[in-house]
Amino acid sequence: MNILVTGAKGMVGTALVNNLKNIRDGKNRTREKISISEIYEYDQDSGENELEEYCQKADFVFHLAGVNRPEKVEEFMEGNFGFSSKLLDTLKKYDNKAGVMLSSSIQATLAGRFGDSEYGRSKKAGEELFFSYGEETGAKVYVYRFPNLMGHSRPKYNSAVSTFCWAIANDEKFTVNDRSTELELLYIDDLIKGMFDLLEGKEQHCEFSGTEPILDDNGKYCTVPITHKVTLGEIIDLLKEFKNQPKTGMMPEIPEGSFAKKLFSLYLTYLPQKDFSYALKMNVDNRGSFTELLHTKNHGQVSVNISKPGITKGQHWHNSKWEQFIVVSGHGRIEERNINTGEKVVFEVSGDKIEAVYMIPGWTHNIINLSETEDLVTVMICNENFDPNHPDTYYEEV
Repeated sequence: MNILVTGAKGMVGTALVNNLKNIRDGKNRTREKISISEIYEYDQDSGENELEEYCQKADFVFHLAGVNRPEKVEEFMEGNFGFSSKLLDTLKKYDNKAGVMLSSSIQATLAGRFGDSEYGRSKKAGEELFFSYGEETGAKVYVYRFPNLMGHSRPKYNSAVSTFCWAIANDEKFTVNDRSTELELLYIDDLIKGMFDLLEGKEQHCEFSGTEPILDDNGKYCTVPITHKVTLGEIIDLLKEFKNQPKTGMMPEIPEGSFAKKLFSLYLTYLPQKDFSYALKMNVDNRGSFTELLHTKNHGQVSVNISKPGITKGQHWHNSKWEQFIVVSGHGRIEERNINTGEKVVFEVSGDKIEAVYMIPGWTHNIINLSETEDLVTVMICNENFDPNHPDTYYEEV
């Protein structure tokens, strides 16, 4: 399959082309139904001859090119309708009935109504052009009305989310006029998955009630149904939490599929290179060191412990706190003893055979570096963050 992407250097175009290449080059093998031979990238700096060639050879077209911040209002119609007409005319010239996807906007639903805009009217005109093209030629046409898109794009341009991410990551000033303003956002990775579903014939259809898509197998529009409705205030609060993570060590809650998880990934793409890394506080003494790597709100903390040759650490027990010791380098021994029954267990541990060992509540425990020359490096997972006011830790030798 040969695929043409117009607007290939825009936010969506760049992400789509990168991921189409992953499939073409065999780096992404999760979409076995999609076979790609050539990817034609068309953008503002492309020539007429390229458009002619691509429209002749393409088996599918993603039409993402459009105008959303022109210098003159009339450029909306020229960019969003005019080029669409040129694209379709060129496909007709070569009798190419390739399937065509159009990137439209929910602003098109307001065309001719109160609150409409020249942008929305130009998008609506583009939609009607594509539907007419499909009826005339028999080519399959897929029109998507996207909400606000969320992905890496130029700040201070057309995405408030990108602007806020950039500003907070780089300590720049920004303004929020109304924290209660709600946005409906479609994350770029979800959009790309929707485009792959389309290529596999698994696209979802819908009709619209106002600006709300209603899933309908016979609907004339297509949709990517995974969107997030959040307020500006919620976005700013999350971004500030992400900004403070290196200082607090507290990993934000980012459940699978959540808006927070997607926003954190996007925020990181705006970090200045100097902030790609940050120092952790190492508690160092003559026995070695102990460093807390990260804290979580609901699942405790992860630390790394380094023991010098011959050193024994631990020698304490907990009422409710439990830990896992995972030796990743060196050679050592873990001992545990039940403080009530006296039962004892011993584990010989090594970075050559990595395993996790539970420190059981009510069992005093230690870890001993058996090497005379090498440090013992242990990753320690604890079910709660350390609280110096309630440490739940009591000295007793094993």
